[in-house]
Amino acid sequence: MISVSEKTAIETAQAIARGESSAEAECEAAIARIEERDGDINAVVVRDFDRARETARAADKANTAGETKPLLGVPMTIKESHDVAGLPTTWGLESAKDFVAQKDSLVVQRLKSAGAILLGKTNVPPMLADWQSENPVYGRTGNPHDLSRVVGGSSGGSAAALAAGMVPLEYGSDIGGSIRIPANFCGVYGLKPSYGVVPLEGHFFPGTDGADIPLSVTGPLARSAADLALALDLTSDIALPRTRRKNLDECRLLVVTDSDLAIVDDAIAAAIDETVERCERAGAAVTRQSDLLPDLAALHRQYLHMLLTVLAARDPASDYPLPDFPGWMDILDQQARAQRQFRALFGEFDAILCPNAGTTAFPHSSVPMGERKLVVNGEERPFGEQFGWVSIATYPGLPAASAPIGEDADGLPIGLQIIGDFHADQTVVALARMIGELA
Repeated sequence: MISVSEKTAIETAQAIARGESSAEAECEAAIARIEERDGDINAVVVRDFDRARETARAADKANTAGETKPLLGVPMTIKESHDVAGLPTTWGLESAKDFVAQKDSLVVQRLKSAGAILLGKTNVPPMLADWQSENPVYGRTGNPHDLSRVVGGSSGGSAAALAAGMVPLEYGSDIGGSIRIPANFCGVYGLKPSYGVVPLEGHFFPGTDGADIPLSVTGPLARSAADLALALDLTSDIALPRTRRKNLDECRLLVVTDSDLAIVDDAIAAAIDETVERCERAGAAVTRQSDLLPDLAALHRQYLHMLLTVLAARDPASDYPLPDFPGWMDILDQQARAQRQFRALFGEFDAILCPNAGTTAFPHSSVPMGERKLVVNGEERPFGEQFGWVSIATYPGLPAASAPIGEDADGLPIGLQIIGDFHADQTVVALARMIGELA
């Protein structure tokens, strides 16, 4: 089922530009892969093949006329929660199954302007609020490495489509690990950008618009770190600084695997240790503890309070107590203090290396998240504590990438979370590339 032999997005664009392939040929090949591979996986749940074929033919005419675009003719899919004109946006909710977007999100507009061809949309959990992707509208998405396992969420269909080799590029969103966890569980690359870097317009609850949601970001997933860097450049609202680090021997890394946040499976800790040792052999300066590191358990509690407050404000069915205005300002003050703490830490380090989660992809579960348990090192643990690892970056709004670094004994992917300073997104992606090249 798994295939990584297909070209990356950059390789595809280059082949089309050189005349070695065509947008129409790449579009048809991707459609064929989806039709062949997606039956049991159920990742690409909204298909827009006819319009994609028309766009591919137009891309070939543009290419013949000498037009150049960074993604000209590259087929891709996108997370169902992004508005695409003429396609449904349901967020996995039965109540929104008839909503059809009338306008592309800003991210979709920018990807199309760069020449990308959208084949359809990929699966999510209801309200984008789970680490498995199953909903009453589109059903369940299975992990291409083991269909009995989850793909992660909420950008689960995104990661599955990449892992199965259906498309070379995807775009998701992340507020509670929703890019990093699927990338981690499926063995692909994913980037949660710095807060506010990529626009959220057109990534709203179906049929609504308004202010950006605190903590929430949209970002790319791909089968290569280079594709992440390109997709980020094409969709960012600002010109992010280039990385100053060209090699690992210039990098200062803080490694965190032992924390009060959550326990980590031995196989994941071992894979991270092995990766860190390779970084050290390549010349990186590695530290395993620092007084500059904030109290991560305390920050996780603050993150959960902010997250649940934000979600409750958007969910009329929620009974989570909402703060008054002074209470909300207190939440923002706590976040600002955390941001200053991390700013000081990144004056000494280029990145934090840590797990995305304490487990690899777990079996599908019908148990609600609040009651769910995960088995870590043979011990049942509360599901919610695993959000601690992704909260390190989400709460202060920092960029974080998930990069594949190995597999457990069952052949399930293990990913490494790489967290950088605010707006150091390209440094984080460069580190993901450098670490991947060590394998």
